[in-house]
Amino acid sequence: MQLNRREMSATERFNRISVPTNIIFSAVFILLALISVIPLIFVGIISLTSNESIEKLGYSFFPSQWSFDAYSYLWHERSSIGTATFVSVFVTVVGTIVGLFLNATMGYVLSRPTYKLKKFFTIFIFIPMLFNGGLVSSYLVNTQMLKLSNTYWALILPIAVSSFYVIIIRTFFQTTIPDSIIESAKIDGASQMRIFFSIVLPISLPVLATIGLFLSFGYWNDWFSAMLYIQSSHQELYPLQYVLISIEKNMEFLSRSAQYMSPDSSGSKLPSESMRMAIVMLVVIPIALSYPFFQKYFISGLTIGAVKG
Repeated sequence: MQLNRREMSATERFNRISVPTNIIFSAVFILLALISVIPLIFVGIISLTSNESIEKLGYSFFPSQWSFDAYSYLWHERSSIGTATFVSVFVTVVGTIVGLFLNATMGYVLSRPTYKLKKFFTIFIFIPMLFNGGLVSSYLVNTQMLKLSNTYWALILPIAVSSFYVIIIRTFFQTTIPDSIIESAKIDGASQMRIFFSIVLPISLPVLATIGLFLSFGYWNDWFSAMLYIQSSHQELYPLQYVLISIEKNMEFLSRSAQYMSPDSSGSKLPSESMRMAIVMLVVIPIALSYPFFQKYFISGLTIGAVKG
């Protein structure tokens, strides 16, 4: 009993942080938090700054004149932006679910020691991490073989599976899920699908949330797939990112052409600078609001397996 007390007191002394050290750590963490948050605040301020203030003072935390022209312009495009937002939300939700299912099933198969082709498929999956098949070949496969052009699947399937995600999930299954649990379920007569959905997935929430967060970011920020696979005759399938990029390019074109227009023309009064920042805010805020729902599992997924005991 006395030994335990000595051990506890030694542990407490080791874990105890002095007041100066605590202050230093707090100051460092506050500084890091400000470094992360201040750029977003700065972008928000610029998006509310008038073009005249930007031309006079440049980008500033304290503009001489505030303006909602950028958001007003986006509001006039609310019909196309609303449709594109629905497309992005739909693709992000469905793509994340499909991506998690495909990556998790592949990772689970490769994690099983009894699977005979485990080594072959592990190498087969690892190769694309080093050598890419190329844009032309993937485009031909998706358009000519799979016929994905001008469909929602063109925005979902091409980026649903990643070798990196598969390797992460496979490693998690190998190091976290004991083989004894799987064998016990087999003895009880459970099928592989029952084991996977009833035992493996509930245990794997940390890694699934981590990969799900990465997939959500990838789908939400993706515009390249729309440029490749969605033609202009199917604009109702354009995601939010692609629509906002198109709006920005149109404004840049009108701003550059303003010198050829009359002084009273609308092209010379477009809030091109603040518009870029308003687009950034429109893109960042929705996906940033979803992060707190993943935070607990995301941190667990990053630290799982780092300490074993």
